[in-house]
Amino acid sequence: MEKIQKKDFIELEFIGKTKEGEVFDTNISEEAKKIGLEIENKPFIVCIGQKMVLQGLDNALEDKEVNKKYSVELQPKEAFGERNSSLIKLMPIKLFKEKQMNVYPGLTLSFDNTIAKVISVSGGRVLVDFNNPVAGKIVIYEFTIKRKVEDINEKINAITDYFLRNKFEFEIRNEDKKIIIKCEKAYESLIQMLNNQFKDILDLEMVIKEKKEGNNESKEESKVEN
Repeated sequence: MEKIQKKDFIELEFIGKTKEGEVFDTNISEEAKKIGLEIENKPFIVCIGQKMVLQGLDNALEDKEVNKKYSVELQPKEAFGERNSSLIKLMPIKLFKEKQMNVYPGLTLSFDNTIAKVISVSGGRVLVDFNNPVAGKIVIYEFTIKRKVEDINEKINAITDYFLRNKFEFEIRNEDKKIIIKCEKAYESLIQMLNNQFKDILDLEMVIKEKKEGNNESKEESKVEN
């Protein structure tokens, strides 16, 4: 049976839990419903060795076989890191009142896409913990590699979807090993950040064509320099 290696693309299913058995993350619909977690109902495609999952889990994916169930225990440094006391902050309660938020101990809230937990409320001050809820904990990941992804189009979409949270029009020129990506000018600098990934993983040189917003016209192509 073929084993998965670095730079391979795979479809991954996983459940993340604390050592005490509390599930905190998963991309399996049935398991997500049990903990009230909303997830996207689509395959989770990752490239091994590209930090698309936790470092410890990324390492564990190598040399594994498709459709076998595995489990790996990760120390904090391989997972969400140790707790950081500097991430516990005392904030004026007026900041919350301005947003019409009723805060109380134990409340979980979001600040600029960062999850935080209210520790205490006293004297017009709110003590808030910005540490990841599982920081400092040993975690366990149960995972299954559902398949090895071979389709080049699926690989490219996986890269842009993960790193840019978007998909773009593209074409592949096999004769000179180039990928032509069409995008609005606003996305060019972001897409250029993926140049090394395309070259290193897929052996494709990136060329960007500026796409006029609202139509399919593209300006002359420009090579992305390293």
